[in-house]
Amino acid sequence: MLVKIVIGLLLLFMIYNLFRAMLIMLKDDPNQPSMTKYIGRRVMTSAIIVVLILLAIATGLIQPNPRPY
Repeated sequence: MLVKIVIGLLLLFMIYNLFRAMLIMLKDDPNQPSMTKYIGRRVMTSAIIVVLILLAIATGLIQPNPRPY
C-alpha cells in the first residue's frame, strides 16, 4: 500500500511541475526561472516512477494484472 501512495504522490508532483512550466512559458518573464528546470524535474520524476514500479513488481510488493489469454 505504501508503494501505491508514493507513486500517487510522485504523479501529483509531476503534474505540478508540468503546470509550473506551462505558467512560466505563458508569462515569458526573463526574471523567472527557466522552464527547462520544471520539465527536467518532470522527466526525472517519471523515470523514478518507472524504476519504482519495476522494483515493486520484482520484489512482489505489487502484483501485475494476469495475462488476458
